[in-house]
Amino acid sequence: MNDWIIYSIGFLAQLLFSIRLITQWFLSEKAEKVITPTLYWKLSLLAALLLFIYGYLREDLPIMIGQILIYGVYFRNLKLQHEWKSSRLLFKITVFLVPMLIAGYLLLFSQKQWSDFLQNENIALWLIILGIIGQLVYTSRFIYQWIYSERHKESSLPRIFWIISITGSAIIFTYAVFRSDPVLLAAHFFGSIVYIRNLFLNND
Repeated sequence: MNDWIIYSIGFLAQLLFSIRLITQWFLSEKAEKVITPTLYWKLSLLAALLLFIYGYLREDLPIMIGQILIYGVYFRNLKLQHEWKSSRLLFKITVFLVPMLIAGYLLLFSQKQWSDFLQNENIALWLIILGIIGQLVYTSRFIYQWIYSERHKESSLPRIFWIISITGSAIIFTYAVFRSDPVLLAAHFFGSIVYIRNLFLNND
């Protein structure tokens, strides 16, 4: 597949992630506190699917692991906001059907094995490990957010969420520099600006 098609998928995913951040940022500035709109979680689910596909096409295991780990948390937050039932049928079908189709393809038709991603001659092992560490740190922000939200019975983004976001984003940005990945570079440069601003807006 042509590189421009692969990068287009990656940038489309990051565009959705950026829209969710800009929407959340705008609403938070207006309310002078951190707001978490339903659109944030809906766009997160769609963007995660696209970014997983991008990671697969780039043979980038850290990206794939990050999206696998976080998908369920996005879905749970949508449920916590009591917005799942009112969501459009097409959206429900997409977030359920596409992961199953991807899993089916990986199990039945893909010629790549998980070991192929670890032994990728285009990426040094230490760099793969760095990327995985970055994704684990970055993903742990939503694990923390999930536990926090469950305890408070509402979906919210606490202060520590943004601290972990900045830390994980810095590691992934470093990984992206070595990988020469324009999608990750653009995403985490812009994202860090929003994370820092939300840190100042958050009073939790």
